[in-house]
Amino acid sequence: MSHIYIFTGKGGVGKSCISSAHAYMSARQGIDTLLVSTDMAHNLGDIFETKLGSEPINLMEHLDIYEIDPNTIMENDFKDMTAAIKKMLPVSYGENIQEFGMVPGMEELFALLKIAKIYQANTYERIIVDCAPTGETLSLLKFPELLSWYMEKLFPIGKVAVRVLSPISKQMFKVSLPNKVAMNDIEKLYYELFQLQELLKDREVTSIRLVTIPEKMVVEETKRNYMYMNLYNFNVDGIYINRILPKDINNSFFDQWLAIQSTYMDEIKQSFQALPMYRVPWYEEEIKGINAIVRICNDVLEKGNVFTQVEISNRETFETNDSGYLLKVHLPFVDKKEIDLFQTNTDVVLKIGNFKRNIPLPNVLRKYMIASAKYEQDCLYIQFEKGEGADAQ
Repeated sequence: MSHIYIFTGKGGVGKSCISSAHAYMSARQGIDTLLVSTDMAHNLGDIFETKLGSEPINLMEHLDIYEIDPNTIMENDFKDMTAAIKKMLPVSYGENIQEFGMVPGMEELFALLKIAKIYQANTYERIIVDCAPTGETLSLLKFPELLSWYMEKLFPIGKVAVRVLSPISKQMFKVSLPNKVAMNDIEKLYYELFQLQELLKDREVTSIRLVTIPEKMVVEETKRNYMYMNLYNFNVDGIYINRILPKDINNSFFDQWLAIQSTYMDEIKQSFQALPMYRVPWYEEEIKGINAIVRICNDVLEKGNVFTQVEISNRETFETNDSGYLLKVHLPFVDKKEIDLFQTNTDVVLKIGNFKRNIPLPNVLRKYMIASAKYEQDCLYIQFEKGEGADAQ
């Protein structure tokens, strides 16, 4: 079975270098490996000092590198799907593929769908993903679940809408609803989104790895990133602390920086003690070229079994109790005042800041209501009872 490792973190913390080192080490172990970048500001070619194109290239035995171009993927790999969705958009969006790429989240979505196709082809034993900065990565990972949810809600009326509304929409709004052939393509997209969602959340296949540096703003963003990853039920099973200054640097210029790093190293240890932790030194040279990548492999990666995938946190779970059912959701680093929770006919809707997740309710709970909720020890406990809902703590 193939495995996927996704590296994420704030921009500039060294995700590309860390993921590149993993890919190089994997290939050196004789494992067929693909290193793929979903960041629009690709720099894998710069790190390996080679020119990359719109298709994977072979760098060395057992290692291919690929900088994904979403527009090329949409034109070549998902041509029918993009054509189907474009027909549903106003003319100004549907005229060409570049404008289609302006639809929020679509570029990230098709990059993920491409990775899923590569996984299904079973060409590589390990796929290592160098992701865009945190905010874009969160959009990238939550988009399949979000879009699948909307499509699931709309699909029961989809074919009726095509038959009844298509002539009206074309005449009044200059927007074409999809015909039967297009609906088949959209149904295919829905099916592939479902498969993608299952793949990203399969703890035996996909691991999320956090990359950070010991500085206040970066550590705070890493904690939020970890919380949101848990909100969307991804398995985070490692954290890499990059650019750690040597303690014996013997230069007063760095005294304050050493104190700052020491403070935030302690905070990282306390905050992420459940995760395997890897410390990457601050090198005296630019991380560029094979020799620089080899240094990271020798100094850090060979000291631990970095390709072992570990299930760190549980999925959300439903349990029966004397009052009804209890839903547990693992949510570290949350201020309970930020949690907004409500129930619809089919879902529990959980909002934290600007992020929202819909957790589908099993059929058995459709006649139950949220009676209470409490947050303690990094976990949200939601109690369901028959009858009217009550309060949240």
